[in-house]
Amino acid sequence: MKKLFALMALAGFLTFGATAYAQEGGDTSQTEATMNSGDSTMASDNDTASSDTTAMADESEATASTNESEEAAAGDKKKKAAEEPSFHQVVKDKFIEGGPGFMSFVVICLILGLAIAIERILYLSLATTNTKKLLEETESALNNNGVDAAKEVCRNTRGPVASIFYQGLDRFDEGVDMVEKSVVSYGSVQVGQMEKGVSWISLFIALAPMLGFFGTVIGMIQAFDAIAEANNISPGIVAGGIGVALITTVSGLLVAMILQVFYNYIIAKIDGITNDMEDASIALVDLIVKYNAKNK
Repeated sequence: MKKLFALMALAGFLTFGATAYAQEGGDTSQTEATMNSGDSTMASDNDTASSDTTAMADESEATASTNESEEAAAGDKKKKAAEEPSFHQVVKDKFIEGGPGFMSFVVICLILGLAIAIERILYLSLATTNTKKLLEETESALNNNGVDAAKEVCRNTRGPVASIFYQGLDRFDEGVDMVEKSVVSYGSVQVGQMEKGVSWISLFIALAPMLGFFGTVIGMIQAFDAIAEANNISPGIVAGGIGVALITTVSGLLVAMILQVFYNYIIAKIDGITNDMEDASIALVDLIVKYNAKNK
């Protein structure tokens, strides 16, 4: 009986020990697996961090390279802008290359022509009058308060049309025929005043190209003299004379074109004011005829 209990106790001890050993082995394997998994995760994290750091470094290098390229491009642009001559400098250089002697006359033509043209434009702008409004005011003053009131309206209005009206009303007592003659005569005077100085503009328009062509001839003479002196027809010898010829020609033509535009504008303005004067003169004579017929 004791042997039986001893055998059973020994069997139980062996069974319990094997189970415990198996469990301990399983826990150890699990712990090792967990540790291995953790090591793998840490290694993966380290690899990711390393790749992110490398990407950030590459991006920083690319950004720095782009900024350097932009700064270099901006520097090149500023350098080119600084090296490019201004319009004033180009004109000055061409003036000197064309020869101050001939170019000075061309510039004088331009300055005087522009001065006269601007003065005429201002004068004609001030001479423009609303003839319809002036005629209505003159008719109203004449019918309500007589000739003196109409003359006062014309005296207070600027422009050649108002001056013509005043001269016609001033001859009112001498009859309609005298009024008409006075209007026509004084209209011619006003047209002459508007055209004052315009002939000088046409002179400068014709003179500027002539001066340019004269400089062209002088430049060609200089080129042939240089050829004869050097006994050679190389481009460097004739370049100076040909350059003078071309610059003076271009300058003269440019001045003529600029002044021609102003001249045509002034002539058109004078024609428009002259037509208004003629129409207003006819309307004034008709107005006086109606006034005389009404007050007979």
